[in-house]
Amino acid sequence: MFSKRLFLQSAAVLAGLCIGAAAVAQESPMARVERTKVLRVGVISGATPYFHKDLETQKWDGFGPDFAESLAKKLGVRVESVETTWGNAVMDLQTNKIDVMFGLGPTPQRREMVDFSDILFNNTMTMVCRKGFGPVTTWEQLNDPKVTIVVDVGSNQDQHATRMLPKATFSRLDSSGAASMAVQTGRADCQALVVLLAQPLLAKRPDVGTMYVPEPVVASPTHIGLPKSANKDLENAVNAWLKQARASGEIQSVIMKNMEKLAGVKPESFPKQVQF
Repeated sequence: MFSKRLFLQSAAVLAGLCIGAAAVAQESPMARVERTKVLRVGVISGATPYFHKDLETQKWDGFGPDFAESLAKKLGVRVESVETTWGNAVMDLQTNKIDVMFGLGPTPQRREMVDFSDILFNNTMTMVCRKGFGPVTTWEQLNDPKVTIVVDVGSNQDQHATRMLPKATFSRLDSSGAASMAVQTGRADCQALVVLLAQPLLAKRPDVGTMYVPEPVVASPTHIGLPKSANKDLENAVNAWLKQARASGEIQSVIMKNMEKLAGVKPESFPKQVQF
C-alpha cells in the first residue's frame, strides 16, 4: 500500500545523498586531502631515480616518494602511491586520480590543464648520443633533418628538444627505456634526456652512448603538478613546504642521496655546467 509518509522519507534520504555526493564532487583538492587524510601521489615505474619500485617489498623509493613523504608529514596525512606515466600524469591530475605529481615541467599547454607549484629544482638538458656520433658542443649541430632525435613522448625532454631542434627528425616512443634502446642499436642518433636521467642511464649502461651538455646550457625547470582549481589552499600548502625544504637543503640532499643510492652516481660526477 502506498504510503505518502514513507515516500517523503525516502525522497529526503535520496536528496541528502545527492547533496552529499555533490558536495564531495565540488570540494577543493585540499579539502579532499584533509577529509580523507590521504595524499595521492603519482609514481612511475622504470623512472629511476625519480621513482623506483622494489619488486620484493613493493616499496617506492626515489626523489618523488621521498618528497611525497616529507610533504605528507607536513600536511599531517599519509601517502597513497598511484602508478601513472609521464604521458598520462596530467590527465590523472585532471580526472582527480592523483593530488600531486612530482617532476612535471610547466609547459604552456600543461598550464591550461593543471596548476603548478613553485620550482622544485632545475634539471639540465643533455643529449645521449650513439657511439661514433659527436662530439656535440652546441644545439645547432643537432638542428638538422639528417639527425634523428629520440624522446619518450610527453616528457619534459620531448617538450624542450622539440623547441630547441625544430629542423631535426624526431622519433617519439612510449618510454625512456625504449628511446635509449633506439640509440644503443643505432636507430637514432641522440636521446634527449635531463641530466638526472642521463647520468643513471650511463652509470648502469655505459655502452648506450656518450652524454653531452650542448651550449647554450638549457635548464628544464621541474615543478610539482597539481589539479587545476580556483581554490589555492593545496598549492599554497605545497609552496610553503617547498620553501622550507629548499631553505633547509632538503631538496638538494634528497636528489644527491637518491642519485648515489639508486643510480650509483656520485655528486662529483656531475658536469660543471649542471646547477640544480
